[in-house]
Amino acid sequence: MPSAIPQNGSALHEEPKPWDPDHLRTRFVQALSEMYRTEVPLYGKLVDVVNQVDTTTLQSRGQSLNDLPSRFQLERHGAIRLGTQQEMRMISRLFAVMGMFPVGYYDLKMVGFPLHGTAFRPQTEESLRKNPFRVFTTVLRPDLISSPEVREVATSILSTRQLFSSRLIELIDQAETSALANLTAEDANNLITESLKIFKWHSRSSVPLETYLTLKKEHPMVADIVCFPSAHINHLTPRTLDIDAVQAEMISQGLPAKDRIEGPPKRKCEILLRQTSFKALEERVTFAGDADHTVDGTHTARFGEVEQRGAAVTRKGRELYDALLAKAVGRSEKEDKDSDKVLKEVFAEYPDDWEVLRKEGLVYFRYRVAEDKVPVAGAHKLEGSVHMDRLLKEGVVTCEPITYEDFLPFSAAGIFTSNLGGEKDGGTERKLQKTEEESKRSRVQLEGLLGCKIPSEIDLYDELQTDSVKECQALLGLSEIVLGA
Repeated sequence: MPSAIPQNGSALHEEPKPWDPDHLRTRFVQALSEMYRTEVPLYGKLVDVVNQVDTTTLQSRGQSLNDLPSRFQLERHGAIRLGTQQEMRMISRLFAVMGMFPVGYYDLKMVGFPLHGTAFRPQTEESLRKNPFRVFTTVLRPDLISSPEVREVATSILSTRQLFSSRLIELIDQAETSALANLTAEDANNLITESLKIFKWHSRSSVPLETYLTLKKEHPMVADIVCFPSAHINHLTPRTLDIDAVQAEMISQGLPAKDRIEGPPKRKCEILLRQTSFKALEERVTFAGDADHTVDGTHTARFGEVEQRGAAVTRKGRELYDALLAKAVGRSEKEDKDSDKVLKEVFAEYPDDWEVLRKEGLVYFRYRVAEDKVPVAGAHKLEGSVHMDRLLKEGVVTCEPITYEDFLPFSAAGIFTSNLGGEKDGGTERKLQKTEEESKRSRVQLEGLLGCKIPSEIDLYDELQTDSVKECQALLGLSEIVLGA
């Protein structure tokens, strides 16, 4: 069974048009990466560590970085936190111009944060192949701020903030209402330049130190969102082939790494998402004071993260994952054992063989007719309804796991909490409790805000697998290809 990393293709590509969404997305993430490298030098060091580890890993396989698909070396995800519904609506319009749309709903109330959000990312197989850049985007929920006084202060400050320049709004309007052919390469350059301003760090707060400390006491994320003039990106994450080796190398090079990797334990057949990070920087910030005076202080929010992506799991696979995760957490708390050791023991129940994972319907796969089998399909006496197992056994069809493109709320929470100093003294964090019914209601609210349904990531993976089966069916002239028992 092949690995979850597809092989690089050698197809020739036409010169992209300036306003092609995939091209815009690639230009934007490259510019964003350069900006973040300048702002956070340790991010550049982390990227170097990832390249070093990946080179070593590939050399052990007789390969090089050039053998990876182009998407792998481009691949990043970012995260931003917005303050108002208007900001969330506007960012969704901007991301749409770059071919990124909401996927999945994340209710962070369940982990003690007064936020909810979605991941903006490409949805089609072709766009994901070109550049799967994704942004985990959350928005503050003032109704979850426990103190009425703090809620009023936060909403008042945010009501005057302007994240989006008039030029950027003009360009988004043009992209939505005009034929893209009427927009110039210079317009595309302006879009990138103006968009970066949303994500840029500002070392001068828009509030006095006393206000900042009041908001931080309520919840550190409230202060991070409210007290600055931009929605500064708080991390930018490269993908690696071996996160355990990256973690070890980070520690050996003296980077302030987290003490554990978030997500499932290390496996032969990687699933979902594993993440680690170096701890957030304590950055000097200037706060407004009396008259023309300023006050110096610090703020902690931005950090460096790295991830290893595995296969997308089915609903059945996710239910098993969630059940085992809950079991591991319960055992760790009850037995006071090392959480990583318990996690590994418990997850021994999750099959770790690609063929077993496929046959048991735990992981999604992309099926393809073997290139040398299309002209001679008839030689296999294929007709009518055929089971996929037969096609795979005879080499008529090949398959590879579909990459998981999304996020895990508990892993994200673990990263965020560790990078906020693990502070738990805020009234808001103690207040937040999640129920399934409340989560459904808040999802509907976010969908209303965005003006569209937010598709489940699992539905999209299911669609990708189903489409690939139908493609094989059509190429082989079959009436049906059967999956499963």
